[in-house]
Amino acid sequence: MSADYPSMTTAEIRSKFLNFFVPDDPSLLLANAGMNQFKEYYQGKKTMKEIGAISCQKCVRTNDIDCIGEDGRHLSFFEMLGDFSFGGVSKQQACAWAFELITKEFKLPLDRLYFTVFTEDDETHDVWRSLGVAEDHISRLGEDDNFWAAGPTGPCGPCSEIYFDMGEEVGCGSPDCKPGCDCDRFLPCRSCRTATSIRAWVWSAWPPSCSTRPLITTEI
Repeated sequence: MSADYPSMTTAEIRSKFLNFFVPDDPSLLLANAGMNQFKEYYQGKKTMKEIGAISCQKCVRTNDIDCIGEDGRHLSFFEMLGDFSFGGVSKQQACAWAFELITKEFKLPLDRLYFTVFTEDDETHDVWRSLGVAEDHISRLGEDDNFWAAGPTGPCGPCSEIYFDMGEEVGCGSPDCKPGCDCDRFLPCRSCRTATSIRAWVWSAWPPSCSTRPLITTEI
């Protein structure tokens, strides 16, 4: 069966991603971790006059290394593309860019895309609906799937994921199979993360306290 979406090389994906966000800048930013080079911007120690930043870096996964080889969704070495904004982009705009990149530039068919939002995140749910995503293609997931954190302390907040349906033939066969299932049917291809808070240790309390600092980061 012929694919209903175009095949692209790694170089083509990288080129389309960078040209989409920085069409006038052919340079490539390499880093050893997605957020490390932006630490002082997240902390508010530095400010950026531009709307944000783009990163393209090779990544080695160690935090979930036990999962590598157990399924088709965990890799030991891969390339990550990220775009970051430090207060200059709304959640509406971040989702709209993600949607346009996936459907217009990468030309993935909308009927094979599924979207997840954090359980309590009505705002992002409504954004996806406004962009034309069907209700039955949106799922609400809990903290394990749709709430990200840099660690016990640091930036944290709800996130939203875009999944590509690889087809029933690679799934678990369950009629309830959907994004969040442990099988290989739904492959995450885009993450939209909002750092709405900064976690800080409070000696007498758990969980860590939070202070508001709206930030946006999206990654492939």
